Amino acid sequence: MNTEEEKKAGRMEELKTEIASTAVGENRLSHEVNEETKAVVDFRGMLGEFRKDKLAISALGTLIFLFLFVFVGSLFFDETQVMQVDLLNRYASPGGTHLLGTDEAGRDVLGQLLLGARTSLVAGTAVTVLTGCIGIGLGLLSGYYGGFLDGLLMRFIEFIMVLPASVLVLVLVSIMSEYSLVTFILLMSAFSWAGKSKVFRNRTRSEAKRDYVRASKTAGTNDMLIMFREILPNLSSLVIINTTMSLARNIGMETGLSFLGFGLPPTVPSIGNLLRYAISPTVFENYVWVWLPASTLIFVVLLCIIYVGQALRRAADAKQMQG
Repeated sequence: MNTEEEKKAGRMEELKTEIASTAVGENRLSHEVNEETKAVVDFRGMLGEFRKDKLAISALGTLIFLFLFVFVGSLFFDETQVMQVDLLNRYASPGGTHLLGTDEAGRDVLGQLLLGARTSLVAGTAVTVLTGCIGIGLGLLSGYYGGFLDGLLMRFIEFIMVLPASVLVLVLVSIMSEYSLVTFILLMSAFSWAGKSKVFRNRTRSEAKRDYVRASKTAGTNDMLIMFREILPNLSSLVIINTTMSLARNIGMETGLSFLGFGLPPTVPSIGNLLRYAISPTVFENYVWVWLPASTLIFVVLLCIIYVGQALRRAADAKQMQG
């Protein structure tokens, strides 16, 4: 009799243990789902706050229109023909076959404007994507693992940040006798990722201490999946804001270097190369159609990108304050 009662008591204890373990597992799973859902809700909440800013929506619409105008319009121009010298049409006024006139070599300004804007936008976007991948990737690794790897990466990142990046790019470009758009993009990207990496490292360290990360580690989830499938979505607001502001900075940097003569070669259409004509007092005063369209376009593009980035930051801050 006692033996049967002991067996029943043992079975009851086993059932209680199984029920308790199942409850713990469900709680962990529920917590993970809640964290992932919270990330999606926060992202949507930020976009909801962004939509309330009518001026930011107008800036975004203007930016999309300008990008379409540049990339679609540039398809109707051949770079070889546009850059062909025609001294008989030197500084031709706008009108006729040249809607925006010609420059000192008789080259069509509209063709150079569209092709140059496309080059500048592609260069700025490529640098932003490259630096984003490197900076975010290293930031996640450093912040997630910590310890020796974190210390090693941080010392290397601090060394890169101390270097005068703009001066190094100028020196390297002046040393090279010939270089292409791809080479220029790689040079700009080589020193522009460090600050981004440090920002994401700090945010990743705080995220790595949260319960959903510990639950995933306990469940045996792969570290890469935890970093890129669970932590990174929670940093989506930071990724969007940082990428937007970096895009404006990189486009402006390419334009500035080309304007100074240390960017793309003069044979490659670029906004900065068009703006260089304004250095001449004669061109600045008498041939405004050569430089004014380029300066207006790059000003509007950068202004729209910066305003959209600032509006996204305000939206993220407002959503965070709301909890």
